[in-house]
Amino acid sequence: MKEQKVRESVADSYAKAVSKPSSGSCCGPAPSSVVTQLAGYTREELDSLPAEAVTKAFGCGNPLAFSEVKEGDVLLDLGSGAGIDVLLAAKKVGPTGRAIGIDMTPEMLAKARENIAASGMSNVEVREGIIEELPVESGSVDWVISNCVINLSPEKARVFAEIARVLKPGGRMLVSDIMVEELPAAIRENQTLYSSCVAGAISENQYLRGLRDAGLVDVAVHDRLVYDESQLRQFIAEELSEGDGACGCGCAGSVDPDTVDTLIQSLVGKICSAKVFARKPVK
Repeated sequence: MKEQKVRESVADSYAKAVSKPSSGSCCGPAPSSVVTQLAGYTREELDSLPAEAVTKAFGCGNPLAFSEVKEGDVLLDLGSGAGIDVLLAAKKVGPTGRAIGIDMTPEMLAKARENIAASGMSNVEVREGIIEELPVESGSVDWVISNCVINLSPEKARVFAEIARVLKPGGRMLVSDIMVEELPAAIRENQTLYSSCVAGAISENQYLRGLRDAGLVDVAVHDRLVYDESQLRQFIAEELSEGDGACGCGCAGSVDPDTVDTLIQSLVGKICSAKVFARKPVK
């Protein structure tokens, strides 16, 4: 099945990424620049976490930055990776709440469990599963968050439907994700750039329509960062030219610099990271 092959390729890329020295991110440059400059994390938040949860962070934003997560909430993090967001969420929901992470990559789950143990918190857990079929009870969570993961799904409609299923009536979603407008075929067909959160991304209109089709309401973009040329070069040019860029998968092969420049120029103004909000209606 094509979808399963895509998932296997993405999982392999991220398994290699989490095992590499902490030099970069599948969705951006090293956390020292992305996390603090672009993603919206505060230095206090980062300093409160185990170092490996930060240096192995592969996201494009801080999905908690504009949320109203409060003590006692149950929160679900889709594609929780090494645990940066689910650990921050556990601090927000406090001992009477619960933070649950879902990830399909065993290496990521192992790293997250190490970081959870190092944090000393007992109100947080990670579960193995795919975001198209969440191992979570229906109507059981107050919040769904995700950080640059839904774009990687080959079946986004299923993801949106699962978000609607697991939320309690009145429950809310706030995710950070990559959105793109039209892309050249050379980008869409590049598996390295799929794992790097670009080639599999959809447009803002498609994204919002998909959430509404799943039955969610109040769907809106709360924040948006359109990547400029220098930012695009940080997380695309290296991977296209090196063939073993930030995601560490080494599957792209080398692309000559002139072609890379042409592709980068064609993408300026067409790729952004956005925070998307939605709510499950109360029936």
